[in-house]
Amino acid sequence: MYKPLIYLTVFIALFSCTSKQHADLIVTNANVYVVNESFSNAEAFAISNGKFIAVGTTDEIKAKFNANKEINADNKTILPGLIDAHCHFYGLGIYMQKVDLSGTKSYQEVIERIKAFQKEKNADFITGRGWDQNDWEVKEYPTKYKLDRLFPKTPIAVRRIDGHAMLVNQAALDLAGIDKNTKITGGEIIKKDGKITGVLIDNAMDLVNKVIPSETKKEAIQALKDAEKYCFNLGLTTVDDAGLDRETIELIDSLHQIGELNIRIYAMVSANKKNLNYYLKNGIFKSDHLNVRSFKVYADGALGSRGAVLKESYSDRENHYGAMVTATDTLVKIAKLIANSDFQMNTHAIGDSANAFTLKTYANVLKSQTNRRWRMEHAQVISLNDFDYFTDIIPSIQPTHATSDMYWAEDRLGDNRIKGAYAYKKLLNINGKVVLGTDFPVEKVNPMLTFYAAVARKDLKGYPDGGFEMENGLSREETLKGMTIWAAYSNFEEKEKGSIEVGKFADFVILDTDIMKTSIENVPQIKVLDTYVDGMKVN
Repeated sequence: MYKPLIYLTVFIALFSCTSKQHADLIVTNANVYVVNESFSNAEAFAISNGKFIAVGTTDEIKAKFNANKEINADNKTILPGLIDAHCHFYGLGIYMQKVDLSGTKSYQEVIERIKAFQKEKNADFITGRGWDQNDWEVKEYPTKYKLDRLFPKTPIAVRRIDGHAMLVNQAALDLAGIDKNTKITGGEIIKKDGKITGVLIDNAMDLVNKVIPSETKKEAIQALKDAEKYCFNLGLTTVDDAGLDRETIELIDSLHQIGELNIRIYAMVSANKKNLNYYLKNGIFKSDHLNVRSFKVYADGALGSRGAVLKESYSDRENHYGAMVTATDTLVKIAKLIANSDFQMNTHAIGDSANAFTLKTYANVLKSQTNRRWRMEHAQVISLNDFDYFTDIIPSIQPTHATSDMYWAEDRLGDNRIKGAYAYKKLLNINGKVVLGTDFPVEKVNPMLTFYAAVARKDLKGYPDGGFEMENGLSREETLKGMTIWAAYSNFEEKEKGSIEVGKFADFVILDTDIMKTSIENVPQIKVLDTYVDGMKVN
């Protein structure tokens, strides 16, 4: 007599199971920062076909979905996939194959690393990057003479950390055809007592770059894969590569298509004549993993090498103003071409003069155009009367530049100009958004260091007490937005990434610590446990 009740119970149980939706993956019991408009939290989400299909409480997600796999996050913190809005991804991969000079504390240490590298690699042409004379006890440019004695026949070209200066030996100078009579526009061949020291600034480096052997396709592929692995391990799921040629972009696309590369790349095309002609003719290219819709232009050089263009001379070098890397008339022509296309223009500008000229050029060529989202890359030193231009221009900034440069920046700029330098909060207040990156390999890749520098405005030793120009520090919420949804917006991708919301790519990272609540001093030690792209673990 109990059979009908038994049948009814079985029917209800079966109906309950079959009424659930299918998901490939559900993540439960998490501390999820959604980074939506209300900056809300969630406990769980479901993923299908590489996209988020539901976000809510653990009970809601488990009641609604059956999944192939469930991850119990055990209350760990989950963020949207992190975006580095300005970096040199391919460059990182290339330099992972070269001599690493980052963190060297003297020129002698540079020499020792080059010797060790060459003993292992026996390269025909030694290249590398990372030295910074500002980190040495003797804060002067090195000279080539020790390299000439140690490597009289092997050319050497090693870039400064910012990429805007290069130390070369005589073998490299001879190969490039550089002598004391060589003339340079938009750069400098440093001399002392009329003799070439071996240090080349900005456009002077191009003469050596032309004779450095190009990477083979095999080397280029390995570089991309190495850089991807490094970035995934640190929680980056999208990188904005600031300056790529067509050949590299097409290689990236081919690797994406066959599943050999999975990181999402917003490619800024190097704005040389060849690239401009091709991409302006063929238009924007967009896939799920590659977006080619912007051009990267260089206005000036870097502050550390005194190549940034200032309105008044450097405080520590009288009658020196820096140099435009791209001639002003050429920059205007490029801006007009891009303004008449659907492409975005992203210009490297460090000095107050370079920023002012570029901002005015943007305003003149865009006129009444809206939603163009043109960017100023670095926006590092701004005259106080030029900030209002950022109402419609996106500041693309690198917080670790402030904490790397703070030891000597005021020496370059003086106590008045420094007030308009690294002014991230002021830029945010004017524009409503700032987008954050690192400029790696100029700075370290780790986005936890970006977060820490933006909020604390200190170095990793806690210097200075109270932070560097703390009035321009960002809040944690502003910083996380700058590394996710605002960065996505600057790439015209805010509808597909940058937050954990239904319909967006299932890119997310799991941290071992709550970045929004732990002491800010703990942030640099936070570890990324897992990184997911399209709902698939990639690290």
